[in-house]
Amino acid sequence: MDKGKAREVKAQATDLVRELSERVVRPSDLADGGPALAIGLAPQPDGSYALAVRYRLGLPSVRSIARKVVAEVGPDVDVRRTGRISTLADDPTKVRPRPPVITARSLGETGRVRPLRPGVSIAHVDVTAGTLGAFVHKDGVVHALSNYHVLSGRPQARVGDVILQPGPADGGRSPRDQVGTLAARVDLEPGRDATVDCALALLTDQEVDPEYPVGRITTTAVALGGEKVSKIGRTTSITYGQVTAIELDNVVVGYGEELGELSFDNQIEVESTGTGPFSRGGDSGSLVFREDGVALGLLFAGSESGGDNGTGLTYLNPIDAVLDALGVTLV
Repeated sequence: MDKGKAREVKAQATDLVRELSERVVRPSDLADGGPALAIGLAPQPDGSYALAVRYRLGLPSVRSIARKVVAEVGPDVDVRRTGRISTLADDPTKVRPRPPVITARSLGETGRVRPLRPGVSIAHVDVTAGTLGAFVHKDGVVHALSNYHVLSGRPQARVGDVILQPGPADGGRSPRDQVGTLAARVDLEPGRDATVDCALALLTDQEVDPEYPVGRITTTAVALGGEKVSKIGRTTSITYGQVTAIELDNVVVGYGEELGELSFDNQIEVESTGTGPFSRGGDSGSLVFREDGVALGLLFAGSESGGDNGTGLTYLNPIDAVLDALGVTLV
């Protein structure tokens, strides 16, 4: 199918999922009022698209809906099972949907780094550790870009709160390791669909090192699917992957006790092209970019299982949606 036809099929499949959910899904299989089943577009080797169907393991009635969608659509379907999808930093409420970030297992930069650079450990003073994804300009001033759940953590956080590098899980302490303050965020609310998980830290020291392994990244693009990508993160350092789905709606992500499970629309999926995972806990906030140094997305969530090598799938907010939501540009 071409992209236009695939989008039509996606709309029809979404309606079918909604209809079946009211009749088939058991209450125990619901995630925040809906099934943990995402629908999007899956790129094919010949440049066409199939319908992407992603459903959570362990939910029998959700699996039943996925099978009915496949039967209705026909052969042009790419179906993948995932584990529970959760944010990729420790839950600030300490009700952890994923294993804790552990400094001893980290391949990335968990120590104190000055000047600041992409890929290092960073977090709100009450969070554990995530990744500094990029530097951005807002009103001519340099800020650090990462996730809401890294730089804010919870609804009670306020502009002006302390941001540490390294994050507290990696030994960061205030005031010794303060590098800035929470400057802005896009709020996340239970029961409301989201598109981005992002926040900004106003940096005390404006002298930063914006270089990535591929050089400086100042341009962005919309993910088309199939792109070879990379990221540098606090936990798994430099990893490589491929975009396996775009425009995914209803990606259900666990945020712990306070926010529960939130549904995200228009997301990007990446799987590892190596023997290990593309991301793990603590990599939240990493910028994901093409081999030519063009940014595609901001990493925020993933599963422990799924993907061709069984090490999980990673989910990104489209980078242009992130930048537009915060009113910033890449440095």
